[in-house]
Amino acid sequence: MPVVHVQKTDDRPGGAANVAVNLARLGVPTRLVGVVGKDGAGDSLQEILESRDIRCDFHRVQDRPTITKTRVQSRGQQLIRLDQERVAAMPGDAIVSVLQKSIKDAGAVVLSDYGKGTLADIAKMITASREAGVPVLVDPKGDDFSRYRGATVLTPNQAEFEAVVGVCESENELVSQARKMLDDLEMNALLITRSEKGMLLLEADMEPLFLRAQAREVFDVTGAGDTVIATLAGAVASGKDFASAAALANIAAGLVVRKIGVAAVTPGEISISLHQRGQGGRGLVGLEELKLMVQESRDRGERLIMTNGCFDVLHAGHVSYLEEAKGLGDRLIVAVNDDASVRRLKGDSRPVNELQDRLLVLAGLAAVDWVVPFADDTPASLIAELLPDVLVKGGDYNPDDIAGAKDVLQNGGEVRVLAFRDGHSSSRIIDRLRD
Repeated sequence: MPVVHVQKTDDRPGGAANVAVNLARLGVPTRLVGVVGKDGAGDSLQEILESRDIRCDFHRVQDRPTITKTRVQSRGQQLIRLDQERVAAMPGDAIVSVLQKSIKDAGAVVLSDYGKGTLADIAKMITASREAGVPVLVDPKGDDFSRYRGATVLTPNQAEFEAVVGVCESENELVSQARKMLDDLEMNALLITRSEKGMLLLEADMEPLFLRAQAREVFDVTGAGDTVIATLAGAVASGKDFASAAALANIAAGLVVRKIGVAAVTPGEISISLHQRGQGGRGLVGLEELKLMVQESRDRGERLIMTNGCFDVLHAGHVSYLEEAKGLGDRLIVAVNDDASVRRLKGDSRPVNELQDRLLVLAGLAAVDWVVPFADDTPASLIAELLPDVLVKGGDYNPDDIAGAKDVLQNGGEVRVLAFRDGHSSSRIIDRLRD
């Protein structure tokens, strides 16, 4: 039998709590209403959620435990899942009354139905939301969608949808059945997630919108539906139309399946993804967000490369150097001196290009994954925080003299010096322009 040596444990909110976490990570003020047990797991769940600024309105019950799912993973692969739960229909009055009291300030209501009994009176919840003029989005379960009649948006995956309407042999049949469901259930829109085929959005009196899947790598689909409905709800609450909201949800889904276990995406990750597609957005991140991305990259076993510089006037030497650096691993982090530190290093006439412009130009390069600014004269403290697998510097350097090299080497990493292409330098370009 398999023997598991437990080396690390990690507690994460799941189910509807994962939807709340996804909303909070997107910067959406979030209130979570639900049922938990009078136990340590319920206490732990509330503590984690409140640390992420999620307001918890929990109905605690004695006779059923807080639902807990334990996933055993090794090298990114899930070996087994152990579930602790007791499904029981919950009288909905307590939940409905909390919803009615809190709904007046809401931009959207999400009803995440996991078939555990909490949403036994979901029809009352939908009615309360619609009467308050608040959009209500439902992630459905089971083979009877009639209980969701009157919802604003329903977000089943294709398997869940076909369990209700039957197998659809073509996209035309899928659209036909979706339109019939839209009419029968008196909804505004239906978003069907289709795994590697992307998504289908159908709105009343609108042409169907097929969204192509965005994921290039898939590590774990756990909780991807939670990310979809959270992103959709956040966008709808902020005033986006359904098509724009669905497009953002599609991008978020493509990002979250690259992570291990239940996870969430950040505005920065979506912004970078939009930037890489030429759809606006900015391909740069702050330090705290970068640290999260670095940890997730490490969890996937990826090799991290890091370099730094002013990159004041980007030229062909920079581009070839960054491409060579990226070739040493999987993800390339570029740390960039802010304007004040460039002036201290190169004089009052520099930089020629302001920090934001330099960051955006670097973020647009295919070789660069993440761009982060720093304010010190050297990035030594930043490198010590991130501890890349390989620290790279361009030019005529002794590896021991490179800022941050000591920390990287002590952590088991390596330091590499790459040569710039001859005849290329920012200073030379600036001098020619002056002449």
